[in-house]
Amino acid sequence: MRGIFLILFLMIGCTKQSNVHIIQNKGSDTLVNLAQAWAEEYKKVNPNVALAVSGGGSGTGIAALINGTVDIANSSRAIKDEEREEAKKNTGKDVNEFIVGMDALAVFIHPSNPIEGMTLEEVACIYGEGGHCLYWHDIRGIQVPGCKDNKIIRVSRQSNSGTYQYFREAILGKKRDLKLGSMDLSGSRESIDLVEKTPCAIGYSGMGYLNPHVKAICIKKTPEADCIQPTVQTATDKSYPISRELYMYTSGTPSEEVKAYLEWTQTERAHAITIKAGYVPAPKR
Repeated sequence: MRGIFLILFLMIGCTKQSNVHIIQNKGSDTLVNLAQAWAEEYKKVNPNVALAVSGGGSGTGIAALINGTVDIANSSRAIKDEEREEAKKNTGKDVNEFIVGMDALAVFIHPSNPIEGMTLEEVACIYGEGGHCLYWHDIRGIQVPGCKDNKIIRVSRQSNSGTYQYFREAILGKKRDLKLGSMDLSGSRESIDLVEKTPCAIGYSGMGYLNPHVKAICIKKTPEADCIQPTVQTATDKSYPISRELYMYTSGTPSEEVKAYLEWTQTERAHAITIKAGYVPAPKR
């Protein structure tokens, strides 16, 4: 008799599992924590749908969308025209874009660094190809305690990162590249961890990853402009100079389950999670 109950239990378990619709959701490391938090909450809203969320970078998610291996690609940059065309060529479907949030791209340094703010031009001087700012004293004579030779350690991201691509274009424009010699890390958390332990370092990430162990500096569009901190408010009104949209992409018209989930991400319940994660809910359309 015990064996029969066990078989029934397993059969019931298998049936419930088979009734669960799994949505594959992949891409941006900036979005991955928020997407995972949404997935956890959405299980309570619709137990018949489960989201399999993974990171790897915006480029990885968009590549999976092009290959037809994900339902939703997360990206912290807009998809490129050539990527749209490639997806259409491979899958026969148009790419659909959904703006699911807003973000301020924070530039951060070690707390011992006395700099409180920089102009976009100074950030470009540090990171941009041809920029002459190699030492902290090249920025208004700054001396950084604990940074032995005062040489700037540039922390950047790998090229498949949407954050990397957005940062490059926002700081340098479309034609200029980042200079070689930076420490290129795979994720925002790794960047924060390195800067936290390295007085000479500077890095960047979505503001949702900031913690009290690094210092986010304010950014000026020009030397005469106000210096703006990356916050929910300044990302919302776009007064912070490096603000951006966060995207989810589908190939073709979303399935009923995917459509319902995307609509749910714009509810007050989901927006509360967005704000808690350090991002800004998408503006109403």
